[in-house]
Amino acid sequence: MEALYQEASLLSSKVVTNCYSTSFSLGIKALGKEIHDPIYAIYGFVRLADEIVDTFHQQDKKTLLDEFVNETNLAIKRKLSLNPVLHSFQWAVNKYSIEQELIDAFIKSMEWDLTKTEYTRAEYEEYIYGSAEVVGLMCLRVFCQGNESEYQKLKFPAERLGAAFQKINFLRDLKDDFDDKGRTYFPNVTIESFNDEQKRGIEADILKDFQDGFKGIKDLPKNSKFGVYTAYCYYLALFDKIKGIKADRIRNERIRITDGKKYAILVQCFLKHKLGML
Repeated sequence: MEALYQEASLLSSKVVTNCYSTSFSLGIKALGKEIHDPIYAIYGFVRLADEIVDTFHQQDKKTLLDEFVNETNLAIKRKLSLNPVLHSFQWAVNKYSIEQELIDAFIKSMEWDLTKTEYTRAEYEEYIYGSAEVVGLMCLRVFCQGNESEYQKLKFPAERLGAAFQKINFLRDLKDDFDDKGRTYFPNVTIESFNDEQKRGIEADILKDFQDGFKGIKDLPKNSKFGVYTAYCYYLALFDKIKGIKADRIRNERIRITDGKKYAILVQCFLKHKLGML
């Protein structure tokens, strides 16, 4: 029966992923089937934490997050949780030797979301590390299947790619983050003053991250190269769309890539993959 509970838990993480993220779900489908479950497990964990700090406005979010952290740590130690998503996550953490420091850094960024609305440059970089880069590193642990030298070689590009994705999310969500949560992540930027010059500076920073991150994609294991490249192409398309838009429009609407465009990107990446062009 333990195997049945494990199966049900992994299915729960998959359902959470598919409900919340079309683009991430597409990216996982492009990974090797043998690593689908642990990646769903990681995303399910991340999604629950994000929901606590961003969604349950009528609840005591700090208490909820503290309880969530305690349950997570206990699940990892006990190798069991009656929360199916946390049970999936502890399985992935223990199976792939995901470091506690990555989990702690992620939780710290979530804790900041409870109270912080503005960031210094140093805080901005630390927040991006904890909210995005470490998630990429958790996934990289899965991709590398215990190969430490391969992990260390790919660690920096994985961090830069995660940073690029998160900064694009910040640009895309600039209006929603301010209107719904009162947050502005970019240092020395307010939604009222956000202008084309500031936008170009942020875009130059993102482009550098993209360039550094792309260097690692060609060296990824076979199980993950196509999936990560697909995610890269999706975010690059979103980035190109944002670059073509004035700052005042970013201040007033959330920029999106249609599902049709996402599927077209998936097909294009698949063809390149099959033709050995990655």
